[in-house]
Amino acid sequence: AGRDATRAFASGDFTPAGLVDNVSGLSPPELLSIHRWLSFYRDNYEPVGKLVGRFYDEDGAPTEALREAEAAIEEALRFQAESEQKQQQFPACNSEWSPAKGTRFWCSRQSGGVHRDWAGVPRKLYSPGSQGSRCVCVRSSGPPWGQPGSSQHSHRGDLENPHLEQYEGCHPLAEQCVLLT
Repeated sequence: AGRDATRAFASGDFTPAGLVDNVSGLSPPELLSIHRWLSFYRDNYEPVGKLVGRFYDEDGAPTEALREAEAAIEEALRFQAESEQKQQQFPACNSEWSPAKGTRFWCSRQSGGVHRDWAGVPRKLYSPGSQGSRCVCVRSSGPPWGQPGSSQHSHRGDLENPHLEQYEGCHPLAEQCVLLT
């Protein structure tokens, strides 16, 4: 009571080292955890006061530290929204491996846990700044993502995205691909 444990709610560290009000350096998922806790308390409890300290001054006014924490949470929310949008645009492929058959990648209307009206074709997706790739399902018809009805582009869906690469040895429009090992 009377102590700010914001960092502990985000990190799960309820030791004296974690029971502090300093949220600097928390990761986006930890900041989103704080956002969920704030929403929970805002939705389920009536405020009775403000704890004087890092986030509120003696008059109950927000401090610069609170504004910085709120800005960091907003940035984490934007990052989450962008990640969810990318998941919709490029859902993960289904895959399986066996020593006898090698690796099989395939796309369906539910692969990656994203229900949609297209199956797509498997492609390697490279993220700028990262070393590896991941298998994603790519829409192969219609205008590119986010450009409905655009007549300026070919109607090859997102196949022309520069961060995509076709799997070697696979037909360009095949919904599945087998790579022998």
